[in-house]
Amino acid sequence: MTIEDLPDFPVEGNSLIGRYPFLFPGSETPVVFSISAAPMPSDCEFSFFDPNDTSCQEILFDPKTSVSELFAILRQWVPQVQQNIDIIGNEILKRGCNVNDRDGLTDMTLLHYTCKSGAHGIGDIDTAVKFATQLIDLGADVSLRSRWTNMNALHYAAYFDVPELIKVILKMSKPKDVDATCSDFNFGTALHIAAYNLCASTVRCLLEHGANPAFRNDKGQIPADVVPDPVEMPLEMADAAATAKEIKQMLLDAAPLSCEISKPLLPNCDRITSRAMLTSLGLKLGDRVVIAGQKPIPHPPPSIHLNLFSIVKSLFGLFPSLSFFFPPFPYIHLFSKIPHMSEIIWYLSFSD
Repeated sequence: MTIEDLPDFPVEGNSLIGRYPFLFPGSETPVVFSISAAPMPSDCEFSFFDPNDTSCQEILFDPKTSVSELFAILRQWVPQVQQNIDIIGNEILKRGCNVNDRDGLTDMTLLHYTCKSGAHGIGDIDTAVKFATQLIDLGADVSLRSRWTNMNALHYAAYFDVPELIKVILKMSKPKDVDATCSDFNFGTALHIAAYNLCASTVRCLLEHGANPAFRNDKGQIPADVVPDPVEMPLEMADAAATAKEIKQMLLDAAPLSCEISKPLLPNCDRITSRAMLTSLGLKLGDRVVIAGQKPIPHPPPSIHLNLFSIVKSLFGLFPSLSFFFPPFPYIHLFSKIPHMSEIIWYLSFSD
């Protein structure tokens, strides 16, 4: 539904409702406002709108200034506008707009613009967080996406490296939404977006809130794979190279350890006994093993030998896929799955 689809309202006296249909007392159905240029004072000496300028304020607070024009002001990527997102946004709301109404040019909502406005060096984080909270309290939908970028509020906050806004958004989201994908980024998640754009603080925040570091995009890449290669960066980008190394290590540390046994090594699992398979791998029950540099498992109790034997027997003889967790053995959690009978991937993680 666009603003042109709204019904006409009768004009009474000097009422602005007929001339400016966005001034009706609230709409339950979000609309898309038509495209307009940003209004500027006739004697303006600068090329952007400055809400701190007296002549610009006259336009901003004039009820005749349309919502489309106010959205056009929000599109200006200058500190003067972005640091006043709350003032401009509230002027839009005062005109009776639904909190989820959209800009006709970008298809972005006020919440989308607010997530952008928290960008370091351009906007003001505190102002953005307060206004985003206000919008959400008014019913802003955190899951809405721009039809042009396919990005939702979380994606915008990740792209512009605003972890403070990510925390606000995720409070109102379902747990799975932290891994919502975006087609403009090869169907990667917010973690892919942050990693690619070297947003270290956002990567850390997303991981703390449950983002999956092993999630693969349409190209089969996990977030660590999309981090720009610091080796290819010129010397003048030394800081960016250091950030890239930090992010990549952070993501690798968060990803589950994996040990893959390839098909050539396991030609036919159905016909090989568990003990023979362990022998072919140079292992036997009771061996103390160091995995990925981790400390060896210290003398597991006898019951664990039986458990491990059962796992191996199941892997190679009984079950096509399985998952195990042993509360009596606090040092290791072993999860396994078998995509094919001749290929096994073991995922292991350790905790003290």
